[in-house]
Amino acid sequence: MDSVHLVPGHPESVSVEISGCSKEDARIVFDTLCACFGSDRCADDVPRDHHDTRPTVWLGTFDVADAHEEGAGGPPRLAASVDADVQGGYWAVERFRTTLDSLFTVHDLATTSGDQERELHVRLGNR
Repeated sequence: MDSVHLVPGHPESVSVEISGCSKEDARIVFDTLCACFGSDRCADDVPRDHHDTRPTVWLGTFDVADAHEEGAGGPPRLAASVDADVQGGYWAVERFRTTLDSLFTVHDLATTSGDQERELHVRLGNR
């Protein structure tokens, strides 16, 4: 697979922060999203817990202009809900949100809109 070169602030990329979940669920979400979009996360970039008592946040950047066909493996199965913060340009966030809706049950927790960027705080669950 070709490496993806993402430019921070590029209008076709979104940054994603995942928290409030196990490292296994974080991996399921990232693997599922990597099957849909080009990303700075590679297959061997496995989420790890970095501290026993403090919460861990995992980060990834996805290029929504580099969309792939979704795999036929069926919907992903999470052990518990996953909180995700998505930030990027309006078009990129909307396209990313549409993909999230096709993969997970998505509950909006908060939305912030700026001059050129939008931020979503959502909770992902099983479809």
